[in-house]
Amino acid sequence: MHNRLIAKRLFFSLFFLSLFAFAGKLEAQDGKALFQSNCASCHNPIKVVTGPALKGVSDRVPDKKLLHAWIHNNAAVLASGNKYFNDLYNQYNKTPMTPFPSLTDAEIDAIIKYVDTYQEPTAESPSQKQAPETDNSLLYGILTIILAVIMLTLLQVNSNLKKLSDEKEGIPAAEPIPFYRNKAYITFVILILFVIGGYKIVEGAIGLGRSKDYQPVQPIYYSHKVHAGTNQISCLYCHGGAWDSKQASVPSLNVCMNCHAAINEYSSKSEKLYREDGTEVNGTEEIQKLYSYTGYDPKAGKYTAPAKPIEWVKIHNLPDHVFFSHAQHIRAGKVQCQTCHGPIQEMNEVKQFTDLRMGWCINCHRSTKVNFPDSASGNEGNKFYSIYEKFHKDLKPGDSITVEKIGGTECQKCHY
Repeated sequence: MHNRLIAKRLFFSLFFLSLFAFAGKLEAQDGKALFQSNCASCHNPIKVVTGPALKGVSDRVPDKKLLHAWIHNNAAVLASGNKYFNDLYNQYNKTPMTPFPSLTDAEIDAIIKYVDTYQEPTAESPSQKQAPETDNSLLYGILTIILAVIMLTLLQVNSNLKKLSDEKEGIPAAEPIPFYRNKAYITFVILILFVIGGYKIVEGAIGLGRSKDYQPVQPIYYSHKVHAGTNQISCLYCHGGAWDSKQASVPSLNVCMNCHAAINEYSSKSEKLYREDGTEVNGTEEIQKLYSYTGYDPKAGKYTAPAKPIEWVKIHNLPDHVFFSHAQHIRAGKVQCQTCHGPIQEMNEVKQFTDLRMGWCINCHRSTKVNFPDSASGNEGNKFYSIYEKFHKDLKPGDSITVEKIGGTECQKCHY
C-alpha cells in the first residue's frame, strides 16, 4: 500500500509540473487571442480604426474596476455621467461600443496587458511579414502522449511492487497478463482513439468549406487596402447588393471600368504592393489584366474585343441550410463590414477573418444592442425595429435590448 501511494504521488507531481511548465506560455497567448476574437474588428493597439487605439488605455483609465465596468456594460457607465467615457462617446459620433458581459475580469486584464505591451512590427524590409502565429497543437499532443506513457509505466511499476509485496507476505501471485492482452489497457487505448477520432471527424465536418485565414490567390491582384483604405471607396460602391439583398455580390466589370477607363496605371509614387509571400506586384500590369478581361483598349479609348468573366475564387462559404442576409445586417442592423470581415481596409489580399461558426454568430447576437429610433435624442435608428417599440418604451436609463431578446437566437431565424 505504501509503494502504491508513492507511485500515485510521483505521477501527479509529474503531471502538475508539466502543467506549470506551459501555464506561462498559455497565459501570454490568451491576451492576443482574446483581442483578435473580441476587439480587432473595431480596434487596433496603435491605430484609430472604428474605435480608438487601445495602447496605453490603463494609463488613461487607471481605475481597473471602471474599465471592467465599461467593457462589460458601457451604457451603464455612460448613464453614470463619467466625463472621460462620455467625451469619448461623443468624439466617436455617439457610436456605442459592443458590450462584452461574458468576458471575465482576468480575460479583460489579459487583453489590456497585450495592448499596453504591443510593439509595432519593424519595417526593415517592405517584404518583411509578421511571423505567423504558432500552433502548439502538436506540442500539446506530444505532451499528452508522454504523460500517458508515464501513467502506464507507473501502473506497471505499481503492479510489480504489489507482486513483490504479495510474495513477501506469502500470497500466491497470479499469472501476469501481457500488456497487449490486458483488457483494461486495451479498453483504455480504444476509448482514447475513439474520442480523438470522433473529435477530428466532427471538427472536419463542421469546418467543411469554412476555413479561417483562407487566402486564395485571385486571377487579378485586387488590393482592398488601396481601394477601401487609401482611396476611401465605400464598400457599397462595389458591393451594392449588401444594402438591398441577401448577397453582397462581386461587382461586375463595368463597375471596375467606371474608374479604370481613366486610371490605366498604378503610380510608382504610391505605396508598393506585395503578395503574402513577399513578392512585389506591378499594379499597372494588374490593371492591364482587367483590360484583357473587359476587351478594352486604353490607347483607342474603346472596347475592341468581347468581354469574358473573371473567375474569382470564392472565400467565404456558409452551409446550404444557413440563411444569412447582408441587407438584414448592414441596412437594418447597422453592422459594420469589419465586424465579420475584419480590418478589410488594411488587407491587400483578402482572407477569411473568422471561422464563421454558429457559436460566433450567436455570441454576436447576444451582445449586439438593437438600434431603436429615439426622437428625443435625434437618433433615427431603423424603422424596421418599430414593431418592437414597446421594448423601447419600457427601457430604463442604461438598459438595452440585444438582438437575442427580439428572437435573434431562434433556430428558425437562420435555418430553413
